[in-house]
Amino acid sequence: MNQKIKTIFNLVCWLTVALFLSVKPAFSRDLQQVKEAGVLRHIGIPYANFVSYINKDGLYSAQGLDVELMQGFAQYIGVDYQFVPSTWSTAFGQLTGREAIFKDNEIQYGDAVVVSGDVISNGATILPWREELVDFSDDYFPSAVWLVARSDSSLTPIKPSGSIEQDIVSVKELMRGRDVLAMEQTCLDPNLYNLSVTGANIILPERARKLNEMVPAILNQDAESTLLDVPDTLIALEKWPGEIKVIGPVSEPQRMAAGFRKDAPELREAFNQYLKKIRQDGTYSHLIEKYYPSVFYFYSDYFEVDGS
Repeated sequence: MNQKIKTIFNLVCWLTVALFLSVKPAFSRDLQQVKEAGVLRHIGIPYANFVSYINKDGLYSAQGLDVELMQGFAQYIGVDYQFVPSTWSTAFGQLTGREAIFKDNEIQYGDAVVVSGDVISNGATILPWREELVDFSDDYFPSAVWLVARSDSSLTPIKPSGSIEQDIVSVKELMRGRDVLAMEQTCLDPNLYNLSVTGANIILPERARKLNEMVPAILNQDAESTLLDVPDTLIALEKWPGEIKVIGPVSEPQRMAAGFRKDAPELREAFNQYLKKIRQDGTYSHLIEKYYPSVFYFYSDYFEVDGS
């Protein structure tokens, strides 16, 4: 009986080691492992013109600025490209192997999950809590969070003071008693901007909502105003001309970048080198003009610095 138990114990130990060895590469897949696998797995969330996709018969067809960036990067390192659809609540788990969300002003960790991607790229804003989970690439798009209202709202756009700090204070003062739509776990999370002290009636969607649904929601009278970041605002102003207005900033200037696992420094550095290359050869500015032509009017200095 003892010999039988010993045999079973040894078998269990062997299977445990074999399982560990088989899954370890999924958690430590850096540049060399990506090249060996022959494919770059791009985790993307539908958002503005960064990522959009359609699901036809279970097959996803993706397009957008970040899709083209990652397709170009895959070609740059000599591998195929694969798009991996995701959501804000699952993306970091798909990249790091452990579920994590930002709720009640702190990171809340969940279960271990299977790693299914090598990079998150969909116009992700660099935020302090996200930097605890991933390492961001060099930034490639400017942003900020603004308060946007319906045109029939009595809210009046502030007059810029020349000080972003004072402008934020002015906008927050206008929010008192107003219905403001926001979204947790994104750059529109009200906890990030201490909106609880403004006296605003912060409305969080009762159902899962996409970032590009915020403006349609206020036009549908779900709220008088909404938090909105720069890329979505630029698209909304073009899509609904005369129906919305920008009241002013809620955040300091922000930046967007791609997120990599902390144990994949070589893959991240390879992307930074690729990004530097396409900025120099004009590919980058061509992509920005294709997907966000109006951004040059608002952030010309940012793109001049990059040689665009």
